[in-house]
Amino acid sequence: MAAVVKALNAKIRSNPVANYLCSTHFWGPASNFGIPIAAVLDTQKSPELISGQMTGALTIYAFTFMRYSLAVTPRNYLLFACHFVNAGAQLTQGYRYLDWHYWGGKDKAVQKAMTAPVAAAAVAK
Repeated sequence: MAAVVKALNAKIRSNPVANYLCSTHFWGPASNFGIPIAAVLDTQKSPELISGQMTGALTIYAFTFMRYSLAVTPRNYLLFACHFVNAGAQLTQGYRYLDWHYWGGKDKAVQKAMTAPVAAAAVAK
């Protein structure tokens, strides 16, 4: 049985594409893409749900591993792309967090909510 597994492994590893698809250089980033996908989808949610500390930590994480992905040999461009997307999404979330909590976004939303019923009543007349 061990000989069969060894022969199958040798056959897979002889093909460069199959070798790449069976490596951690592929499956690490592929499984890690859940983080940036979730971050991109979260940009459609209310900014009051954003955690500033978590966004900051994930931004640092993304930039750190973007650098790491280019420092390893061979360079892992799929991992770089994953963390590049994550860094962009986290920076977007960070901007939304700062806008909501510190730059008047919450006040604008409250003001808009208060004027909406008045505008709707005027249209109904």
